[in-house]
Amino acid sequence: MAALRTVRNVLGSVSVRLRFGTSRTALRQVCVHHYRSCSNIHFTKPEYPAFNKSSLRNSTQSRFFRSSTAVNGQVVQFKLSDIGEGITEVHVKEWYVNVGDTVSQFDSICEVQSDKASVTITSRYDGVIRKIYYSVDDIAYVGKPLVDIETEAVRAVIPEQDVVEAPAVLNEEHTHQEIKGQKVLATPAVRRLAMENNIKLSEVVGTGKDERILKEDILNYLAKQTGAILPPSPEISPPPPEPVLSKPKGILSVSKPKTPILEFTDKDRTEPVKGIQKAMVKTMSAALKIPHFGYSEEVNLTRLVKLRKELKAVTEERGIKLSYMPFFLKAASLGLLQHPILNSSLDENCQFITYKASHNIGIAMDTQQGLLVPVVKNIQALSVFEVAAELNRLQTLGSANHLGTNDLTGGTFTLSNIGSIGGTYAKPVILPPEVAIGAIGKIQVLPRFNDKDEVIKAHIMNVSWSADHRIIDGATMARFSNLWKSYLENPASMLLDLK
Repeated sequence: MAALRTVRNVLGSVSVRLRFGTSRTALRQVCVHHYRSCSNIHFTKPEYPAFNKSSLRNSTQSRFFRSSTAVNGQVVQFKLSDIGEGITEVHVKEWYVNVGDTVSQFDSICEVQSDKASVTITSRYDGVIRKIYYSVDDIAYVGKPLVDIETEAVRAVIPEQDVVEAPAVLNEEHTHQEIKGQKVLATPAVRRLAMENNIKLSEVVGTGKDERILKEDILNYLAKQTGAILPPSPEISPPPPEPVLSKPKGILSVSKPKTPILEFTDKDRTEPVKGIQKAMVKTMSAALKIPHFGYSEEVNLTRLVKLRKELKAVTEERGIKLSYMPFFLKAASLGLLQHPILNSSLDENCQFITYKASHNIGIAMDTQQGLLVPVVKNIQALSVFEVAAELNRLQTLGSANHLGTNDLTGGTFTLSNIGSIGGTYAKPVILPPEVAIGAIGKIQVLPRFNDKDEVIKAHIMNVSWSADHRIIDGATMARFSNLWKSYLENPASMLLDLK
């Protein structure tokens, strides 16, 4: 009986130490010590399940205490991270998981919509979903938990292990990629995107906080290296969108949303203002404070139509679709060099004017989510081809509803492509804190007189400008429009001012 009590004490000691995480080295010493102290013990039947051998004999060659144990997973709260740009809340659009589902790192958890962009949230853990904090259409707050995940990282199953001899092996989850002694900051989704495109994170310059690498950094790096447009990452992308049809006019647009089949109802319906609509309410309410000055003009694009036709095949060989918009943007940038007041902003107290060094021109885009204005940045330093490549990238992301916050902010001037839908003239509304905006109508083939008073076929486009009349007078807007028009009617003249 004394021997049985001794063995029971040994087993209890082993069980306690396995449960509460005693190191394997210390456990080894305890087991060996108690094993040697029980030199007179002899069992002929496995009365205790901890012994997998049918007998335990006093022999220097028999040193086996085999056991197995499992530690339950730890439940962690997966919180909504800071999206940036001062965003504190988002609208939950769709859940990709349910309670009880098993997820891995990089798996999509849900899709949320801020007032600037749609974002797919991916898991940072391997585990099981135990709780979902929000329903579809709820408002989720930055820093608050989205889901509870029972992680598998702490689950350790050690079947048939020799407690005395077998070393412990623990799997560690790294949140940063370490390269040459330096940690590269990036989210799991960004690391996955880089891995899928064979990009070393050490070669990418991060533009986020503390040099963190963002998704946009990966896309920009790939575009610069290959000149190609990166398709949306599979783990964050919804089903492929409808193919984008190239319009003769070439204005940037995304695939047409399917016309929904509406069912008649005799009841009123009330919905909350959210997402992009909420952003529009805020922006347009601020725009009401701006006294708008309007100016319209007609532009003959016959020469530009011919030039684009000649260059289109060349750019397609380099993987880029060439529309008319790159020419419109580059001509606007050249005009802003001559009239920098149009690329400025006015402070709220109307005391100071800030002249922007970069020409970051936004392009109003109609999407299934509503009006979005992605921005082509630093156009003053880009060639027409480089502008076209950036437009292709924005168009691809816009079609998949994956325009990032960096793609939708920082604009200093805007062109609206209302002509891609229809119409000739418009009255565009300025997007604060900008001070000017242009609306481009559709290109029409119309009869016009040439220098010999002969009727010819001409490609005509109308443009409508709006300017902040507090700091921009009508003459300045007219001169800018005339210069922009001259570049487009005589595209070869742009070569004189291109850098």
